[in-house]
Amino acid sequence: MATTVEAPAAGDPIPANCAIMEVRVADLAQLFQTIDPTPFRGRDLDPNVEKFIVDWAREIPSNKPIALLVHLDRSMGATDEALVVRDAIHQFFAQRAGASRARLRQLFRQGRISLVIGLATLTGLILAAEFLGRRTSDTGLGPILHESLLIGGWVAMWRPLEIFLYDWWPIRAEARLFDRLAAMPVRLSYTGATRSTA
Repeated sequence: MATTVEAPAAGDPIPANCAIMEVRVADLAQLFQTIDPTPFRGRDLDPNVEKFIVDWAREIPSNKPIALLVHLDRSMGATDEALVVRDAIHQFFAQRAGASRARLRQLFRQGRISLVIGLATLTGLILAAEFLGRRTSDTGLGPILHESLLIGGWVAMWRPLEIFLYDWWPIRAEARLFDRLAAMPVRLSYTGATRSTA
């Protein structure tokens, strides 16, 4: 009768209530960009690996803890490699969270500037519409000019309203997702060391 020896593992323990995302690679180097000259702990994740993890994490409810299980098609390596990989993944997603928050601050800054410009434009065009409305009330052109200027003023408010109503919350959600990924348990499973015995 054949029995399968459980693959050895290293890294963070995975709590029972976690949603586990699983990645399989032949070697740890496949997780990271090979052209990145920085030390292993500071390397960026490979774009395909990052997309795979982020897309999977987006499907998991935000109130459910997540964990990453990396299956390696080789035997166990250095004793600290699980710690190095976990730190590299956490640092990568922490940087992504910081970049998202920087984008959000920049967007709000742009929104405030756009709001000032939009309000000034709206005010100016409303005043111009009222002025021209009084001066051209006897002609058929007056109402057209009045309405055109009012429409132009409200169009000037479109961008700040778009920023403050719609554009900010996907970036905030992205930063929160990256925060979750920067704190998740990371565990390595050495499937290359698994053997079947009779």
